[in-house]
Amino acid sequence: MRSVLAACLLLGLAHTARAEAPLTLRFVAPERYTDAQSRTGSGPTLRTTIGGLERIFRDLAGRTLHPGQSLTVDVLDVDLAGTDLPGAGPTAPRLVTDVTPPRLRLRYALRERGRVVLAAEETVTDINFLLRARPGGSSSLAYERDILAAWFGARIARREPPRG
Repeated sequence: MRSVLAACLLLGLAHTARAEAPLTLRFVAPERYTDAQSRTGSGPTLRTTIGGLERIFRDLAGRTLHPGQSLTVDVLDVDLAGTDLPGAGPTAPRLVTDVTPPRLRLRYALRERGRVVLAAEETVTDINFLLRARPGGSSSLAYERDILAAWFGARIARREPPRG
């Protein structure tokens, strides 16, 4: 009797855990990303970048998704803002100019109560990213956070379909 009760309790907890996970995030072939890690030894590792992006996605999903909604995102490519400074050391900042915007290629599906309400594949970027950059941003992925916050607002909160 106790084992049956325990099994039912575990099944209930597993179902609850799945129901409370509104974001499914996958990094597809990250070793092939355009620019997600330092290739010169000065800057973030691939693991650091993926960890930072995952925190950004989870934070924004937690703020944006409503009960009954779920979001699946496949990150297909990452091109961080700026470029590495060769030989500058592992904690060196990236050289960021208006011609080096961040770009993330995403495939996603927004569901409400299990029904897909918006799905697409698009490149998230903003050539004017420096115009809205916050001075003194301390995060190494501050520009990527900004463009993803705008994307979450447009696609997920307001359900605006991608252009094109």
